[in-house]
Amino acid sequence: METTTIPVQQNATKVATKWALIYTVVAIINTYVFQYLNIDQTSSWKYLSTLIFILFVILTQKEYRDTIGGYITYGNAFSAGFRFSVFSGVLVGVFTCLYYYILSPQMFDKMLETVQAAMDAKNAPSNVVEGTMNFYRNWGKVMFPFFTAIGCAIVGTIVSLITAAIFKKERSPYDIAQDAIDPTETNV
Repeated sequence: METTTIPVQQNATKVATKWALIYTVVAIINTYVFQYLNIDQTSSWKYLSTLIFILFVILTQKEYRDTIGGYITYGNAFSAGFRFSVFSGVLVGVFTCLYYYILSPQMFDKMLETVQAAMDAKNAPSNVVEGTMNFYRNWGKVMFPFFTAIGCAIVGTIVSLITAAIFKKERSPYDIAQDAIDPTETNV
């Protein structure tokens, strides 16, 4: 007599948290690689971080689908990706704050120099440049981590909406009927 077991519904938060922690470590490593290789933050290499983020949204949704038996609704796939995005946004935002305040404050100064150079290249009026730079000096170390967290949530929401449609794999009525059959019954 063969019995089939239906997998226990696992919480998407557990899977999303795991991948958010892994992503945060990867983002930290990526930040320091950029710093030590002296890669300009305005170069096209900055898109590598976005591609890595998208990859981790996909990994989160795939693992969650696999842990709940290989089938997932659009809503559940979106939920897993969205949770990952929010959790990783908060974690990377905290790291960014620590990075600018404690770990590498010289990188914040370097970023300010890049912003000022870009404004000077566009021939912005000196009062606008001075006002903007004063604002960034006063609020930038708080503002950038906050917008990092918000940006991760927004980008993650968009990516999750798209990838949830790809990973959606719902049970067919036949599969549901097969699972409802009691394997202990015998037809005589």
